[in-house]
Amino acid sequence: MENRYEELKTRCLGCQKCGLASTRHNVVFGVGVPNAEVVFIGEGPGENEDLQGEPFVGRGGALLDKYLAAVDLDRNKNIYITNMVKCRPPQNRDPRPEEVASCIGYLTEQMELIRPKIIVCLGRIAATALIEKGFKVTKQHGQWFEKNGVWMMGTFHPAALLRNPNNKPDAFEDMLSLQRKIREICDHTYDGTELG
Repeated sequence: MENRYEELKTRCLGCQKCGLASTRHNVVFGVGVPNAEVVFIGEGPGENEDLQGEPFVGRGGALLDKYLAAVDLDRNKNIYITNMVKCRPPQNRDPRPEEVASCIGYLTEQMELIRPKIIVCLGRIAATALIEKGFKVTKQHGQWFEKNGVWMMGTFHPAALLRNPNNKPDAFEDMLSLQRKIREICDHTYDGTELG
């Protein structure tokens, strides 16, 4: 699997399938453990991510890491984090449908290799693409959907929480729901050393 993962990453790093390739600094492929049972998927890299080549590393990433730590999750230990599109849309605009279409194959292959039991969609773009077209984060966050044997949930994007801190308690409740689901269906995400 490691060879296939590296081969996919190499292909993605050289991608020129859409116009985002011409404005990027770095392809932001994804980060985490290759056998993760839990995968977080955002919409696309922001400025910090584009510069550093890693997803969720700016202020939003710091907030996400706090939420993850609260439920004993860590991108270096037991989860995987990626985005719908791997290159930054200019001015952090939403990725266009044709950009998502150009990039979705990489995400599909990542999921085939990682084979997660749970996918958490961070924000509207990922949730409407992966869970259901009309997904409303403010109304449907924290709800569980099962698709092809994978449990999926949509929750607030960390950048949206920075803009609207009133949603932070709801986002934290979603994380607690995720923790319960992990304990229910995952084999090795928690190794017994976590608290609570």
